[in-house]
Amino acid sequence: MLRDFIAKSNYIVFFGGAGVSTESGIPDFRSVDGLYNQQWKYPPEVMISHSFFESQTEEFFDFYGAKLLHLDAQPNKAHLALAALEKAGKLKAVITQNIDGLHQKAGSENVLELHGSVWRNYCLNCGVTYSVDVVANAAGVPLCECAGIIRPDIVLYEEMLDDDVMIKAIEHISRADMLIIGGTSLGVYPAAGLLQHFGGENLVLINKTATHMDKAADLIIRENIGDALGCFI
Repeated sequence: MLRDFIAKSNYIVFFGGAGVSTESGIPDFRSVDGLYNQQWKYPPEVMISHSFFESQTEEFFDFYGAKLLHLDAQPNKAHLALAALEKAGKLKAVITQNIDGLHQKAGSENVLELHGSVWRNYCLNCGVTYSVDVVANAAGVPLCECAGIIRPDIVLYEEMLDDDVMIKAIEHISRADMLIIGGTSLGVYPAAGLLQHFGGENLVLINKTATHMDKAADLIIRENIGDALGCFI
């Protein structure tokens, strides 16, 4: 049925979350093996918040380097399938909540990163950009030559999403005749609120657990997203 939906669609948009990258060895926040179930002094949502970054910067970077940087991770079947669908002219945009850059590594070009990317980093003082290696290899807080703090270009808790990215995401979802949602519980707002702009023909949900959008879906697939999409590689 998924193959039939894709065959008759001309403007497919994919909206994905952490579950897309778990098959690449990157843990999500809320699963049994996710970050919420690992032992830390503070909950993860506190440790990657704006206020924690400002007040306990060194501890922020300790957690960030240990748990959010997965620079050796490789794209899985889901990433590769989405890139193939884009190359075939079917998929027009990938809208992701992930910060790992795996969609681009797989070959996708039109990727909207709602929460930014670990691969982009900049000095808070002078604005000079840095590679992720500078942050990953820093002893303690990464500092610019001007002595400013180098921060990753990601959206922390308590921060707003980028307006330009949100506008582009709304435009694509509004134009889509098919929306595929994969690997997300749809519990993170305002990102999940983007789905209200979809008025197309087919809504497909690929997720291991139920979401609040299930009743609106035309097709629900309860399996690994890599297995569900792997046939399109």
